[in-house]
Amino acid sequence: MVQAWYMDESADDPRLPHRGDPCSPVGLEQLRRLGVLYWKLDADKYENDPELEKIRKERNYSWMDIITICKDKLPDYEEKIKMFYKEHLHLDDEIRYILDGSGYFDVRDKEDKWIRIFMEKGDMITLPAGIYHRFTLDEKNYVKAMRLFVGEPVWTAYNRPADHFEVRGQYVEFLAQTE
Repeated sequence: MVQAWYMDESADDPRLPHRGDPCSPVGLEQLRRLGVLYWKLDADKYENDPELEKIRKERNYSWMDIITICKDKLPDYEEKIKMFYKEHLHLDDEIRYILDGSGYFDVRDKEDKWIRIFMEKGDMITLPAGIYHRFTLDEKNYVKAMRLFVGEPVWTAYNRPADHFEVRGQYVEFLAQTE
């Protein structure tokens, strides 16, 4: 089951859990109202998983690759980690499936507060186009993830503020309808 909570305001190491005090958990339904989708899959059989294939077919996730984020495997590691943690949005959905290791996706709620989503082996998430978010590793400093796309991959992140994009306006409209 997904683990998510409202973050504290601390500027400490972003790889720490940053649970608010008191801790305020966030459930799947609240994430769904933000357009965030979540699945728990068996990462040990990702190469031949009928459940993953079904999701990919239903949602038209036609392209995929695998990225390993750790000092030894990712070129320009320090720079990339900083880039991933800058608040940004994409013009397409961001789909990630954790095959090994762990990390955090942070997303903004309707009141612009941060929700931290802990992602570990077997967790798959879709962040909708237009949502402000960021990613960081946890203290283990390692994650191996499948990146999925509808069609050809587009890697462009638009740092906040990026409210002028049509996709951001569409996302804000979506939020207004889920109240």
